Amino acid sequence: MARVLVGVKRVIDYAVKIRVKPDKTGVVTDGVKHSMNPFDEIAVEEAVRMKEKKLASEIVAVSCGPAQAQETLRTALAMGVDRGIHVEISGPEYETLQPIHVSQILAKIAKDEKADLVIVGKQAIDDDSNQTAQMTAAFLDWPQGTFISKIEKTNGELKLTREIDGGLEMIKIKMPAVLSADLRLNEPRYATLPNIMKAKKKPIKKLSPKDLGVDTAARIEVVSVEDPPVRQAGSILADVDELVTKLKEGGHV
Repeated sequence: MARVLVGVKRVIDYAVKIRVKPDKTGVVTDGVKHSMNPFDEIAVEEAVRMKEKKLASEIVAVSCGPAQAQETLRTALAMGVDRGIHVEISGPEYETLQPIHVSQILAKIAKDEKADLVIVGKQAIDDDSNQTAQMTAAFLDWPQGTFISKIEKTNGELKLTREIDGGLEMIKIKMPAVLSADLRLNEPRYATLPNIMKAKKKPIKKLSPKDLGVDTAARIEVVSVEDPPVRQAGSILADVDELVTKLKEGGHV
């Protein structure tokens, strides 16, 4: 049976309206509701289902971030994960943390924990990078299955369905492997109150990037964060003739 490592990220809740800081150095996070990245919830759910089907022996969740990342790990534990690892990174170091750093951390933990499978969300809804799974697989030199909407395990192989531009692609890969979860893979469960209470007793191990031999020094500098331009209001036109006239006046035709 496989040991599964799941990456979970604490992000601003998807329902929150994002506000840019007045000095344009980033977005307002103080006093703003945060939750687990929705694609990571799907990754956790899939790992828990694998354990329920006796395909996985243990699930370990990893989160990189400030002290509050432990709340995200507790959510994963309440969903059915066995234990958590918190790689504490905060302040300016966290603000310039990139997928390459997270991938190095996940790869090192995957080796230390003797994981057979790493599952992460296909992307985080804050930076939308969609890079962590791919780079983790590269650091480990493991096969990867990205944008996965269905997983079937047969004879030590994984039969995967991938969401691609032209439709669906079926691939077979050998374990150990790295997967990234797409939207249609499953519907994550809600954590029940008894499981939330049980999660408080489950262990969370705290590490630093230095403990893992990973250098998280900034590779980027945020120059400016801007609000998207405000769209001008549209107008309703009576007929095609009026549309043509408007386009001519605007110099479009």
